[in-house]
Amino acid sequence: MQKNLVIVESPSKAKTIGKFLGKDYKVLSSYGHIRDLKKKEFSIDIEHDFQPEYVIPQDKKDIVKQLKDETQKADTVWLASDEDREGEAIAWHLYEVLKLKPENSKRIVFHEITKSAILKAIEHPRNIDINLVNAQQARRILDRIVGFELSPILWRKIRPSLSAGRVQSVAVRLIVEREREIENFKSTPSYRVSAIFLVPSDDKKTIEMKAELAHKLKTKEETVKLLNNCLSTTYTITNVSNRPTKKSPAPPFTTSTLQQEAARKLGFSVSFTMIIAQHLYEGGFITYMRTDSVNLSSLATTDSKQTITTMMGEEYSQPRHYNTNTKGAQEAHEAIRPTNMENTSIEGSPQEMKLYDLIWKRTIASQMADAKLEKTTATISLSNSNENFIATGEVIKFDGFLRIYRESYDDESDKNEEENLLPPLTEGQILKNKEIVASQRFTQHPARYTEASLVRKLEELGIGRPSTYAPTITTIQHREYVEKDSKEGIERAFNVLTLKNDEIKDEMHTELTGAEKSKLFPTDTGIVVNDYLTETFPDILNYNFTADVEKNFDEIAEGEKEWPVIMKDFYTKFHPSVEKALSAKSEHKVGERLLGTDPVSGKQISAKIGRFGPIVQKGSVNDEEKPTFAQMKKGQSINTITFDEALELFKLPRTIGEYEGKAVVANVGRFGPYIRHDGKFVSIPKDKDPMYITLDDAEQLILEKRDKEIKSHIKKFEEEPELEVKRGRYGPYIAYKDSNYKLAKSVIPEELTLNECLSIIKEQDAKGPKKTKRSKKIEPKKTSKTTKAKATKTAKVSKTVKASKVSKSPKAKKTKEEKE
Repeated sequence: MQKNLVIVESPSKAKTIGKFLGKDYKVLSSYGHIRDLKKKEFSIDIEHDFQPEYVIPQDKKDIVKQLKDETQKADTVWLASDEDREGEAIAWHLYEVLKLKPENSKRIVFHEITKSAILKAIEHPRNIDINLVNAQQARRILDRIVGFELSPILWRKIRPSLSAGRVQSVAVRLIVEREREIENFKSTPSYRVSAIFLVPSDDKKTIEMKAELAHKLKTKEETVKLLNNCLSTTYTITNVSNRPTKKSPAPPFTTSTLQQEAARKLGFSVSFTMIIAQHLYEGGFITYMRTDSVNLSSLATTDSKQTITTMMGEEYSQPRHYNTNTKGAQEAHEAIRPTNMENTSIEGSPQEMKLYDLIWKRTIASQMADAKLEKTTATISLSNSNENFIATGEVIKFDGFLRIYRESYDDESDKNEEENLLPPLTEGQILKNKEIVASQRFTQHPARYTEASLVRKLEELGIGRPSTYAPTITTIQHREYVEKDSKEGIERAFNVLTLKNDEIKDEMHTELTGAEKSKLFPTDTGIVVNDYLTETFPDILNYNFTADVEKNFDEIAEGEKEWPVIMKDFYTKFHPSVEKALSAKSEHKVGERLLGTDPVSGKQISAKIGRFGPIVQKGSVNDEEKPTFAQMKKGQSINTITFDEALELFKLPRTIGEYEGKAVVANVGRFGPYIRHDGKFVSIPKDKDPMYITLDDAEQLILEKRDKEIKSHIKKFEEEPELEVKRGRYGPYIAYKDSNYKLAKSVIPEELTLNECLSIIKEQDAKGPKKTKRSKKIEPKKTSKTTKAKATKTAKVSKTVKASKVSKSPKAKKTKEEKE
């Protein structure tokens, strides 16, 4: 009989912890939560203090059985799930389901997966914190109520399969409002004037010094007047100031700052950052990655000081203590840092090594000395004008933390890079001018959100917590309310006035403006849903309300409030507005826009949200004939499409001609424009328009796809018809019984035998079930009556489909980023 059973929520975490404990300990994984709210029912008893109805999912029953069997064999059961609210809830569910007792079970928490931390946790066990559990339950129940009651309204008023959520809807609102700011923005021009002055040096040479007019000029007339004055002026240095300055390092990472910096420096998405961070934590390389604390333990600061002193010298060390300013900080009690500061690098995947390097540098830099700089500012006056040019220079006297790390910024204008050192200057010194350039500049619209800047905004507003940022941003993209996209710039003319050799030149130049990369754009569906929810449920979409809800959860976690009271107060205000919205009737679908009347049929033309996105419709449901629909092209919107553009769309599908005796048809579908020929579909590239693509172009696309398909089939075996060696987007692989198996780079796929293929399959199956081919998305059936049970079923089906895209195993633990 084993003495100790340790239960964690992740198999990789179990593997790491198992290395540190002796033979008296057995470590098993629960693969996340072992029970949850029912999938097909509301699962909340409103009449009895909002009590949740939990069930053990079918795919967790074998795991629960195994854990129960092992529990019977152990003297002591150690519940070692993560230390945040979600982890506390997992421990509580285990305690309840396994029917544990206080005398034979203990709760342990640790901030890092190291031997010393695990052993220390075992020495200091505690009871399950029911306040943390209640805070997690309150969040889960409130979000279930909001999603369950709002989603059916969206299905009825806009289109099926839509969903709403307390935090995700507010995130969409931020993005929609930013888009409207951009649409309403009016750019204003001005002139930025810069000059190059010649400064004599001690060796009788001249040094070029850049300076800039103290302010921008609003008009061309003002600028020409200044340049004309400069033709006959004398430039005198009227003031020179030298002042020492310093730069201090940023605090060590919290969850949100790690997500932001990984996006800026490494190009990682928010969810990908958390997945990689989870790997690093479970591998024992970093501390817990869901935290809003910037505090470092005394051990970490001591180790950092020793590492800095050894690597760079004592003058580079400056131990610091940071205070957490985030309201309601509750996830953990230390910042994200390496578990061993002496490890400047680790072995792992390229992404793991990059993220670890970023965390190590940020942590080390936070404990290093300030960078010492000297800033010089010179004022250059004009003898015949009140205008002044300003020259600034900055030199690093001591690099301090800058030797290791420089923080990145979302906005280029936020940057404050060091400038060049100015030459020796004296007040009263007369300078010669080499050149003055006045460039026309334009004010820029507010920047669209990136994933990183959206996280920062959510944190500023107090919306969500470290464990919710990534899943929120992932969800709004999966729901197709928001898309991450890049935008090509457009060419813009601007004026440049140059004074050189006593001559003023007036020229027009061109530049590319408005280009954006990996920004968050609201879709038509997102805009329509946001506008409807904002108008119908203003409280739910209110930023302060969402932040206040988070505060309530924090107070529940502190034991200051009872969660049923919070739920009742919310529900008594929320539910009547739901009933009112359901009973409201309108002549048109929400978001529908009437464009005009078709001159041929006399039917109305409208733009609206269809089952698969924005469409135009000819006719209405009240007509004898059924309405006809046409999918909008990429870049078109129900808010901006014109009547003529809508009529053009009804010319599709368009028969281009015949090829090999079969019709060739161009059309636009859910995933963009395509060619249909002989029952097969070929995507039309961006540079071709389905309205004007020629038969020759279509034939070429058909042949190219055929050639690509032929090349994708490398080898088949008559003895095993379900097995095939294929070439995919990421290289060759084996396809067998709806599963795919990777091939090592050293393998020559053309030379594989059937036995070798089966051996590879057997070897990879032994490591765990393979990822199966992606199933089609299940859409809910349209019904005349919306019931709560059906609403929950559809919402859950959608979640299951999306989760299957990232889950490696049916039993694999969902990370918190993959949850709703």
